[in-house]
Amino acid sequence: QVQLVESGGGLVQPGGSLRLSCAASGSPDSINVMGWYRQAPGQQRELVSTITNGGSTNYADSVKGRFTISRDNAKNTVYLQMNSLKPEDTAVYYCNANVRVTRSESYTAYWGRGTQVTVSS
Repeated sequence: QVQLVESGGGLVQPGGSLRLSCAASGSPDSINVMGWYRQAPGQQRELVSTITNGGSTNYADSVKGRFTISRDNAKNTVYLQMNSLKPEDTAVYYCNANVRVTRSESYTAYWGRGTQVTVSS
């Protein structure tokens, strides 16, 4: 069974930094795209950033130049370095991965449980 476990959220002042991590357990056969989404209170879940297993990245306009996504394919782990944080970045951040558990299966989307990021003075 594959699970995504996030860590690294917390409370930070505006202008500060946080680094989120998400590790996929269960030794899946392959993970193609990994990424981060976020959901603020009363808002829909939105894309923050994605990265392919080849290293191609995609960012929401609201985080370009401030957030950097990276991954360690050997560890099945994705990271999100968040700099120059703003109060509007406050949300629950969810890890997402497209996982092929065994070679005979197709890719399936998995989600982590989420980690709270609060930006406030």
